[in-house]
Amino acid sequence: MNIPKITQMDVYPVAGYDSMLLNLSGAHGPFFTRNIVVLTTDEGQIGVSEVPGGQKITDTLEKAKDIVVGAHLGSYKAVLQQVRQHFSYLDAGGRGNQTFDLRIMIHALTAIETAFLDLIGKHFHVPVAALLGDGQQREHVGVLGYLFWVGDTSKTDLPYLQNDDNSDEWGRLRRKPVMDADALVKLAQAAYQKYGFKTFKLKGGVFDGETEVAAMKALHEAFPQAKLDLDPNGGWYLKDALHYADELQGVLHYIEDPCGAEDGFSGREILAEFQKLTHMPVATNMVDTDWRQMSHALALNAISIPLADPHFWTMEGAVRVAQLCDEFDLNWGIHSNNHFDISLAMIANTAAAAPGKVFDVDTHWIWQDGQYLTNNPYQIKNGELTVPATNEGLGVDLNLEAVQKAHQLYVDNHLGARDDAAAMQYLIPDWHFDPKKPALVR
Repeated sequence: MNIPKITQMDVYPVAGYDSMLLNLSGAHGPFFTRNIVVLTTDEGQIGVSEVPGGQKITDTLEKAKDIVVGAHLGSYKAVLQQVRQHFSYLDAGGRGNQTFDLRIMIHALTAIETAFLDLIGKHFHVPVAALLGDGQQREHVGVLGYLFWVGDTSKTDLPYLQNDDNSDEWGRLRRKPVMDADALVKLAQAAYQKYGFKTFKLKGGVFDGETEVAAMKALHEAFPQAKLDLDPNGGWYLKDALHYADELQGVLHYIEDPCGAEDGFSGREILAEFQKLTHMPVATNMVDTDWRQMSHALALNAISIPLADPHFWTMEGAVRVAQLCDEFDLNWGIHSNNHFDISLAMIANTAAAAPGKVFDVDTHWIWQDGQYLTNNPYQIKNGELTVPATNEGLGVDLNLEAVQKAHQLYVDNHLGARDDAAAMQYLIPDWHFDPKKPALVR
């Protein structure tokens, strides 16, 4: 049997349009950036992947071509080992203090791994989910409605997209300011009407804690049957987080990174105290972002819901986290950042392969829905993604023309890595990130 060989590796830094989404690190700019990798075999088949944007990741992927091109599908593990060995020094500084990941190698590694898995799945006529862990566990994957406070773009001269989708209430509202609880509830109702979510998450760390507690109570009143989560990104001090937890008893299903490092104690130690004192389930994507951190988080009983983003754990790594959670009687979920539909397929296949108790997974897709890089993107219906066992590879068909247009948008606007401070400085002059100050509390 002929084993397909990689004959070409193309790397496309691309951009899409974003809303002015607010978070502890500031405000999303008018564009988000990603890196798309396309591997082509000597049989003419292609495998694709999508990871965060940034020139350093792009450059690393370009350098990795010498390792990837010429390899056959059966040697993909050896290829990944070589990539890790050659570029691991790029991640020596760790994830970084802000709410987005600053590592380089792990994202390049994920891009190569995923494109290989897409090809292997197509070669054997099985979904990528069947190749991960112990194989596909489910066809239906629960997805949460990811809500944000949204800034007023009229206070900037930046080219934010407006009025791009007036086909429904969600399309109309997702580019408009959301700065109070009433507007947030309307946004959630519009998202529910379009996607059928059974879980909602609010990205906190924007207003003071009392304001965000009141917003969660308003969401609970509007959606009494929904599961709710609040993510302040570690922006609260422990004493305040304990107070807010009391107020939110019976409202939240779980809380994500309510507090972080303070007074010489690590974020893991502080979260362990919080969980011990409140008995509230704690999710995180901040204190267990690699295996060394995970071992300490588990030893301290700091968390109960690791959110394993396949973009910085790799797809196989994220499923390995799920296997650990299944063995240790923990829950598992997925963390997300802005992304196109290739990443949506990665999220769906990862969650479809995760054993055990899987919480509805994060995705920013609802903020980018309509900006397709594939001809057949996954769709969220009734709060779920579906990964049919009949899928091959990731289950998406690349639209190369759309990728090239997204690349041109990247080039024309001189884009690169994410910087949430730049847009935020239009709202608050000289604004700077502070891990213990909500974005609008200055």
